[in-house]
Amino acid sequence: MIKSVCGYCGVGCGLEFDESKLLGDVAYPVNEGKVCSKGVSELVSIQTPTRLLRPMMRDTIDSEFKISSWEKSIQNIVSKIKQSKKDKVGFYLSGQLLTEDYYIANKLGKGFLKTNNVDTNSRTCMSSAVVAYKKSLGADFVPLRMKDINKANLLILAGANTAEAHVVFHNKIKKAKKQGLQVVVIDPRYTDTAKIADIHLAVKPGSDIDLFNLISKRIIDECLVDEEFINSHVNNYDLLVNKFKRVPVTKMLKRTGLTKEEFEKFWLLYKNSPNIITAWTMGLNQSVQGVDKNLALINTHLLTGKIFKEGNGPLSLTGQPNAMGGREVGGLSTMLAVHLGFDEESIKKVEEFWGVKGISNKPGLTATQMLEANLEVLIVCHTDPIYHLPNRNKMEELIKEIPLVIEINAYENSETSKFAHIKLPAAPWGEKEGTQTNLDRTITKQEKLTRTSIDCKADWEIFQLIAQGLGFKKDFNFSHPKEIFEEYQEMTKLNSYMDIYEANYDELNSEPFIWGEKIVENKEFLTKNKKANLFFVENKLLSEKASLEYPFILLTGRTRDQWHSGTKTNLPRTLLKFKELNFCEINSEDANSLDIKNGDEIIVKSKRGELISYAQVVETIKKGTIFIPVSNRDMNYLTNDIYDKESLEPDYNHSAVKIEKRI
Repeated sequence: MIKSVCGYCGVGCGLEFDESKLLGDVAYPVNEGKVCSKGVSELVSIQTPTRLLRPMMRDTIDSEFKISSWEKSIQNIVSKIKQSKKDKVGFYLSGQLLTEDYYIANKLGKGFLKTNNVDTNSRTCMSSAVVAYKKSLGADFVPLRMKDINKANLLILAGANTAEAHVVFHNKIKKAKKQGLQVVVIDPRYTDTAKIADIHLAVKPGSDIDLFNLISKRIIDECLVDEEFINSHVNNYDLLVNKFKRVPVTKMLKRTGLTKEEFEKFWLLYKNSPNIITAWTMGLNQSVQGVDKNLALINTHLLTGKIFKEGNGPLSLTGQPNAMGGREVGGLSTMLAVHLGFDEESIKKVEEFWGVKGISNKPGLTATQMLEANLEVLIVCHTDPIYHLPNRNKMEELIKEIPLVIEINAYENSETSKFAHIKLPAAPWGEKEGTQTNLDRTITKQEKLTRTSIDCKADWEIFQLIAQGLGFKKDFNFSHPKEIFEEYQEMTKLNSYMDIYEANYDELNSEPFIWGEKIVENKEFLTKNKKANLFFVENKLLSEKASLEYPFILLTGRTRDQWHSGTKTNLPRTLLKFKELNFCEINSEDANSLDIKNGDEIIVKSKRGELISYAQVVETIKKGTIFIPVSNRDMNYLTNDIYDKESLEPDYNHSAVKIEKRI
């Protein structure tokens, strides 16, 4: 029996492999033997006929791919990198990489190539939470664990559909409800998650700041502020109070779409709940004001002191298995390594550790900027930017202009592969070993369950081959992921609060390591003066608005059984019991006005593009709003490429569209 950990969502469930089947690990604390439909089918993703098994090359994107050798492929990549200026090279990484993969790519890019253009697809889902945590708490640090729901009286889920995106955690929520936990779901849709809620607040899209500001206003007005906590642990309180004296309460409530009675019912539950957790994910993050939405939410916990206490706190729900591990290593272009920035002191520390000189002090291109930056070399690793970046028609034209696009992937059927010049076969889950960090700071180890397919390599090995080809063999001469992890552990000592150096690599699959627990125990924020920061934010109504021509607002999100574009999960043997991949939820009144019936083929159009879908006529979504799941690969032909000015995360959930019945 081999113990491992799931490679799908941020929950990070323990698994056991027994000959030819996967089971949930009963002894693993995160899931206690439970596993979702994606996790239990992990083995299928290894065996799929869509696997990429050989290096492939072509001269132009109009040519056919031909099988190549590793030597020739790496030689071509190295040659082009040597010919290019450092700011014309970009590494586009993924939250599905293991920490060791991330470490090697980050070390190569930022340390040795001297380019900070090393970013990840976490930019499109978690960067708003990262920026808000850093501004308010002082670091990208989740101040509680999933198990805290067992100590909470109230769980607020804001823009988070755990029933479909974090299934095992959702089952823990249902179990906690039997012990008295009450649940509020804030979502324009009546989702599967909302079905278990004590209160469902069907807010209008884009009104989250208004709602959380209303909560903060009432906390202040009804003297529910924890003054002792504020005085000892929080900055900017008086400034915030003065700002809230002038907020237009009636206007904010109207913008939420809630009635006074609905809000008062919620408020009564809120103020009578001693222990509160507020959890959120893409519904807040993926917005032109994603950072502000996060800050408005975190304010409510700082005002009440409901943080660094069991059963309390702001819990960011990470979507990918190792998005947090990537952030810890430095996989975002807006940080250097081990949560260090580009200040002079941090650069000096990192240069001494890696034995280099000349690290740039300028943040690199984000994933959402790379295609617009006239790059000469773009390495895309375990992700699919043409599928997941907004305004796809624009992105397709931009990527065509990049002279060399390299795709490192375990699968050959991505949308980005249509624009790649070199494809390198990477080992998927089950064929490689290394560590990952789940959404609440738990570090575990993926184990190899079977041999690595012939001609496939772990991602760290691929980046190491590129590094060696560039002449950096002495500094990139690892033979096992354990060696990389241990070098990374030493590097975490450069940052006073990262105690990852205490973990034991060999024990991680049987005894996961939770880093940062001393921070919670000591109740010390990670700002310079050890106090958290309150920020007054307001809804600036920056998102695209519905109009006469485009009267609907498009919402996006996951469905339970599919992972992103379905390269790993959209397989015949697993589809029988799954939801449809392509559908469009529309309110029955809206459907009637357009003479659309359930199952009708429809065309959905925005200013940027269009797609074909099938109507699902429902009562569970607000009028004027539609929902299409991200498993529809054409989704981003519709979405708007406007970004949060601080996190540079896309505004995926506020695109104006129109619907036509397809004749």
